[in-house]
Amino acid sequence: MCGRYASTKAPADLADEFHAVDATAESAQRPDYNVAPTKDITVVVERHPRDDDGAPDPDVTERSLRTVRWGLVPFWAKDPSAGARMVNARSETITEKPAFRRAVASRRCLFPMDGWYEWQRSAAVPKSEGGTGKPTKQPYFTHYADGDTLAMAGIWEFWKPKDGELAEKYPDGLVTACVLTTEAVGALAQVHDRMPLVLSPDAWNDWLDPDAAADAAEVSRLLTPPSPELVSTLEIRPVSPMVNSVRNNNPELLDRIPDDQVQEPIQLDLLS
Repeated sequence: MCGRYASTKAPADLADEFHAVDATAESAQRPDYNVAPTKDITVVVERHPRDDDGAPDPDVTERSLRTVRWGLVPFWAKDPSAGARMVNARSETITEKPAFRRAVASRRCLFPMDGWYEWQRSAAVPKSEGGTGKPTKQPYFTHYADGDTLAMAGIWEFWKPKDGELAEKYPDGLVTACVLTTEAVGALAQVHDRMPLVLSPDAWNDWLDPDAAADAAEVSRLLTPPSPELVSTLEIRPVSPMVNSVRNNNPELLDRIPDDQVQEPIQLDLLS
């Protein structure tokens, strides 16, 4: 969790919404209804611009949309394969983990998205009782009821190999990112015990501020779970198992499926 999401808005629209400069250029992604780990994605960052000599201007910050790879590769990693295992980071322990603590101190970002997918797992029902004998996984899609863009807390890191074949393959290095997760709040816990760390718009500035204090106490203040009030603005709907395959990528993945197709349906006031 979070292992899949949808991001369909144009970079220019996201730039307006997040008051950012679109720096994705030709690398901007097309609408993606099934964003999966290791894909190139769009994130929002805020940095001090650098001069021709690479020195940052401490008096100026610039917010921009950037293209990165989903799956954080620690700066000390020998190769980028570690990123496939680091698509999420637990907010409760992120300041302690060597792979994440440097990034969370000064390299925070936002993952803009339409919504995220989560799978509710149910115990297997024996065939003798009319079941399949296998556990079921019913996917749900969670989004803002009014269609606004969700902003997930994330961190990013820069990795560059020193020499060899990897240096030839990644001459400019690799920028990667991961989503922060927290305990599920309210009715969302009926689907899964974890959820992405959703940030309300009034928290974006503090989260993106590259000069925020790097000590654990200050960073922890930014890692609190979303409020029940924010969660109450979300809607959840059961969607087709087609989303299980990354090969499927179309608007129909977001459609609510009929009640008689829902495996182990749950009762939620948030269901759309």
